[in-house]
Amino acid sequence: MSSPCARVRRVGLFGGTHGNELSGVLLVRHWQQDGAEIQRAGVEVKPFLSNPRAVERCTRYIDCDLNRVFDPESLGRPVVEDIPYEVRRAQEINHIFGPKGSDDAYDLIFDLHNTTSNMGGTIILENSRDDFTIQMVHYIKNALAPEPCPVLLIEHPSLKYATTRSVAKHPVGKYQI
Repeated sequence: MSSPCARVRRVGLFGGTHGNELSGVLLVRHWQQDGAEIQRAGVEVKPFLSNPRAVERCTRYIDCDLNRVFDPESLGRPVVEDIPYEVRRAQEINHIFGPKGSDDAYDLIFDLHNTTSNMGGTIILENSRDDFTIQMVHYIKNALAPEPCPVLLIEHPSLKYATTRSVAKHPVGKYQI
């Protein structure tokens, strides 16, 4: 369980984890050009294009799904010539925003996605025992009211997630149609 008093100092805003999901890509590019609306005193906010090659080609991924390779095996793979692009990119992201599971990892990563499912703006959480994300979700839901903002909990007691956002101490996925 996380400490409710822990201060958030570094936040990553990811877009383009899947190169054909353009809402996050457009927001990240906007914030990279003019980040005034996301800057807060005492907090470093870094907009980040997760999978630029896939974005360039407007395809989900190049070699494999970037949102499935943040596991210890992929992150620890030696860098060789034929390493899949997304595995190498996961290692780079882990170096910039992690390392995963460490005290040095970014406090929060929002990973912005699109979906063709009829789920509207949905927040995805991986841990119901993370006090910070539960309080943050409550704040977001109240701020958006009366618009609905469903929360999908994909928690499993023994599963360790291999998503881009799992590098952070507090991972959050946001899906929008």
